[in-house]
Amino acid sequence: METIVVQITNNKALKLLQELENLHLIKLLKRNADTSQKLSEKYAGKLSAATVEKLQQHLQQSRNEWG
Repeated sequence: METIVVQITNNKALKLLQELENLHLIKLLKRNADTSQKLSEKYAGKLSAATVEKLQQHLQQSRNEWG
């Protein structure tokens, strides 16, 4: 199976695609169109302060070992 991305520019096209899906010829997958969000914004606040501190320490230690 091959996956392609299609941008719908007309509601009639979406209806046609949905009809093809009903005939089991294709499968429609929803995809978030807003990919402009920075990863730092997307994952902000996901880690605890303690985990962030441990990661920062490990990162600094790694840099010192290479440096």
